[in-house]
Amino acid sequence: MMTKHYLLASDFDQTLSFNDSGHVLAELLGVSDFERKVAGLARSNLVQQGGELAYLIRHDPDFRGVRHEHLVEAGRRVRLKGALPALVKSLHDGIGGCRFSLYVVSAAPREVVVSALSGVVPPEHIHGTEFEYDPASGEVSNIKRVVAGYGKVAVIDELGRLHGIPSDRIIYVGDGSSDVHVMLHVNNGDGFTIAVSENRQLARIAKCTVLSDNVCSVLVPVLDQVLGMRTPQIRAVLESNGLTLDDWERARTDRVRIRETPRAPAAA
Repeated sequence: MMTKHYLLASDFDQTLSFNDSGHVLAELLGVSDFERKVAGLARSNLVQQGGELAYLIRHDPDFRGVRHEHLVEAGRRVRLKGALPALVKSLHDGIGGCRFSLYVVSAAPREVVVSALSGVVPPEHIHGTEFEYDPASGEVSNIKRVVAGYGKVAVIDELGRLHGIPSDRIIYVGDGSSDVHVMLHVNNGDGFTIAVSENRQLARIAKCTVLSDNVCSVLVPVLDQVLGMRTPQIRAVLESNGLTLDDWERARTDRVRIRETPRAPAAA
């Protein structure tokens, strides 16, 4: 009998995928300086971190003319990390008497994420940046909602209320600076946060960091630190889903750089 209900929300770009959807769309459109454009927006603080692509689609000349079909095609070209179907299935079936609701919460265009995760994650479980389209040309004409920064916080709160899940049973997985606000929010509610990159800013905030090309790696800290399972139990859960835990290195590395300051000569 399922006793506890958890919300597991995950970012998309470079969390469930290897590449950034903005890069994929830029390649599709033949835009060569995408990184420079994003860096310029970041320096200007014009938009929230993670919302740069939405701004470019709406305002940059090189991205003008983006249509729904461009976003869908970009999603088809996104390369996903390994074992995503196994992660979805294991969470859907429940683990250790607990049930999980999995949602993807991303600043990427929703059409891209829905296309990339087609047949794996239901569209109604995907929250992303939403656009309005010109009825005549089919081009993006307006931004309805940007799920970046505090936009992610709003979605997480909305999902918690929808399912009646208390804040201490919310788990969030992310990879970059755009996830800082939502991780701080989840931590403040005694939830659990997982970083899947070596982003230094995020590593100081997330309760744990997991580095792997397999998305089921996030199950390991959930089973260990949230559900309190021991290693044999964790191995058994993974094996029941066709997965083998080959290596699990529990480590925390402090990177320290110390420079010796020259001393002034002693007075005679």
